[in-house]
Amino acid sequence: MGLSLEQKKAMVQEVAAVAEQALTAVSAEYRGLTAVEMDRLRAQARERGVYLRVVKNTLARRAVAGTEFECMIEGFQGPLLLAFSQDDPGAAARLVRDFSKECPALTARNVAFGGQLYSAEHLDRLASLPTREEALSKLMATMRAPVQKLTTTVNEVPGKLVRTLAAVREAKEGSAA
Repeated sequence: MGLSLEQKKAMVQEVAAVAEQALTAVSAEYRGLTAVEMDRLRAQARERGVYLRVVKNTLARRAVAGTEFECMIEGFQGPLLLAFSQDDPGAAARLVRDFSKECPALTARNVAFGGQLYSAEHLDRLASLPTREEALSKLMATMRAPVQKLTTTVNEVPGKLVRTLAAVREAKEGSAA
């Protein structure tokens, strides 16, 4: 049973609203996936904060028109699903990459980031972006390293002085005896 005109309009508005807020998008061909595999994919998408939707290509073209993902329009051919990363730029790419390892029937077609269209070969590059927490922890480690090095160096001066005085005392005691 096909969708009514109102349902199509609602779907286009929903996808357009998500596309306006999304950081990255991945289109993937799902031909060959079973219903159980699609359910698993949708569940993983929910867990990772990825908006995943199977949309007819004509509706997808209308939904992304006027967004930074408009560059993907020409790649909308065949049975595609759209995955939008909403919080973490690499989340959708990681989802498609990881799931396609389990189910090779899912193949990435295009990746869009910052208004630029990239081929599926760039999926791994986008998927390797750190999550927000990973990026913050790396930043904090980088910021903490010089302070820690300075503290270690400053603490070493009195320690070296104490060891030198102890060595001088031992030398004097050894020569006196």
